[in-house]
Amino acid sequence: MIDESSEFGARVARHLRDEIVVWMTTVSPSGAPVPRPVWFVWDGADSVLVYSRPKTRIRNIESNPHVTLNFDGDGGGGDIVVLSGDAVVDRDAPPAGEMSDYVAKYADHITRIGMTPDSFNARYSVPVRITITRVDGH
Repeated sequence: MIDESSEFGARVARHLRDEIVVWMTTVSPSGAPVPRPVWFVWDGADSVLVYSRPKTRIRNIESNPHVTLNFDGDGGGGDIVVLSGDAVVDRDAPPAGEMSDYVAKYADHITRIGMTPDSFNARYSVPVRITITRVDGH
């Protein structure tokens, strides 16, 4: 899905590897877009894993699994990356605090917001897997 041999694909991969926050937009059952910043880990291929509160985004995803992930650009209209995908609750994924890639990326941030791995796991207890179906940007 992401061709890292191209300049654009390399930028997409850099965002997926290095960025801390991506804006995930779900659609409410009434049809309203609902953008929220989320922490995420990329599997290096075609999916992203986020952890959600039990009710926050799950109702939207169950109603409409199509989501977008939008990275901040460069502030001048460049470096735009938008990923479209399908989201599902991933019952096979480990809790965030037991996923080594997630812990490596976010341990300091979890502490910074006054949480422990256990309290984070309790609050953000639902793993959501987003399979990337389209990559857009410039």
